[in-house]
Amino acid sequence: MSDVDLRKIGVNVLKNVTSGESVELQSLWQDRSVVLFFLRRFGCQVCRWTATEVSKLKEDLSENGVALVGIGPEEAGLQEFQEGAYFKGDLYIDELKQCYRDLGFRRYNALSLVPAALGKKVREVVTKANAEGIQGNFSGDLLQSGGMLIVAKGGEKVLLHFVQDSPGDHVPLETIVQTLGIQAKVQPGKRPECNDDVCTR
Repeated sequence: MSDVDLRKIGVNVLKNVTSGESVELQSLWQDRSVVLFFLRRFGCQVCRWTATEVSKLKEDLSENGVALVGIGPEEAGLQEFQEGAYFKGDLYIDELKQCYRDLGFRRYNALSLVPAALGKKVREVVTKANAEGIQGNFSGDLLQSGGMLIVAKGGEKVLLHFVQDSPGDHVPLETIVQTLGIQAKVQPGKRPECNDDVCTR
């Protein structure tokens, strides 16, 4: 059971990247269920691949009345992220990073980031991203982690609260679908065979 207090985080303010309008987080689940994808940063190669992966569900989510929303902790890298069309949902910025703090999306420190960034999970996703031509950069806050929050319509309850432990952690598409109790027509990206000899950052 999640210990997320939706009433508390619901009043956090986000900025819509298209309109520039400021909205409360709770407005995103007021009329429908929502999948909130919190990116580490817009320039992150792993985040870009994960964004394209979760975007495969956009049509199925829409058909079932579920919104797909991406949230970043800052504007650095946003323009390139949008030009790359990595994400099919609406995009917002949590300029104060209050949602990130409230949801337990911790910040790495320099000592913990390097082993995490070189870990097997990250190398596997980087291999998949490279295979699909998805590149990244080092602009923005390299130390921020992310995750996902799925909320039922009206804020009735938290359906899923996922916090990254490693930068390569992400919620599989089948978990999102099962959590929402819907059917999906898409298949997740193929997981590569990865070992220390063939996977490098």
